[in-house]
Amino acid sequence: QVQLVESGGGLVQAGGSLRLSCAATGRTFSSYAMGWFRQAPGKEREFVGGTGRSAGNTFYADSVKGRFTISRDNAKNTVYLQMNSLKPEDTAVYCCAATKAYSGLYYPTQYEYWGQGTQVTVFS
Repeated sequence: QVQLVESGGGLVQAGGSLRLSCAATGRTFSSYAMGWFRQAPGKEREFVGGTGRSAGNTFYADSVKGRFTISRDNAKNTVYLQMNSLKPEDTAVYCCAATKAYSGLYYPTQYEYWGQGTQVTVFS
């Protein structure tokens, strides 16, 4: 069982930055791949990016590539989402998720555990 808690959301002007954190409970954090997803009002949940079990293995949606960076610290049971050059269209609730799967990590159905989410609002 893994519990995930996100933090770091807020209100930011376009062009600004935010760093989200996702803290996980449990002693097996390093055995999970982690993903970040977002959902804006009236829209479907969207994959943002993810990381494999070791730091440095990251992958991103095209919409955030070059602006967002994911990192993980297995010693702290935490995964981060650094968001730079934010745009109003990045406004959404951002959730982290954990999975034991090794493939299909772009799809939310592959993830077993989810955090509650944190709101990110970007104004122009």
